[in-house]
Amino acid sequence: MLTELDIVISSEPIPADVRAFLHEADRRIEEFQRDARSPGFVPSDFPGAYRVLRAVAEMRMAPGSLFCEWGSGFGVIASLAAMLDFDAVGIEIDRDLVEAAQALADDYEVPVEFIHGSFLPAGCKVATSVKSGFAWLATDEAPAPTPRDLEPGDFDVIFAYPWPDEQNTTADVFQRYASPGAILVTYHGGDEFRVRRKVRKK
Repeated sequence: MLTELDIVISSEPIPADVRAFLHEADRRIEEFQRDARSPGFVPSDFPGAYRVLRAVAEMRMAPGSLFCEWGSGFGVIASLAAMLDFDAVGIEIDRDLVEAAQALADDYEVPVEFIHGSFLPAGCKVATSVKSGFAWLATDEAPAPTPRDLEPGDFDVIFAYPWPDEQNTTADVFQRYASPGAILVTYHGGDEFRVRRKVRKK
């Protein structure tokens, strides 16, 4: 099962190098969206995500440093995780976004890898009403190649920004495939983030 965790957000400002990275990310995303190359792509709250992930790192909430962003979009949050010394990868179903994310990370020499495909493991089934609505939960897409022989249960922190109709399904997939102790961080619009840990049922 998943249990909610309380985090303490530091009042320390975001470092200058991270702010510069976010400024460039915003510029590239605006240009990308102006070209309407991926109409379903909606950016997250990047400064908010950085603060939450920094708190997760500072409070040593995760059992390890392996991080994966499900539906990584432009790759900003996976890159921010790498800047916080997580060993980060991102999985994204839209090939154009994968290429844009890797280009941004490479230009800033951020050690993060982006993989094209579905984050859903092979054989994973989701509710019909969900999978018919949004492409990133579609089960007819091939699962992403397993990065460095890592399985979903190997990651210590998973980040996702689910659409409203996907929230329960995203949590269910995490609960089914993550290892006990792993952390799920989700963004829900506005300034709402949730941080949950998978724990064994008593």
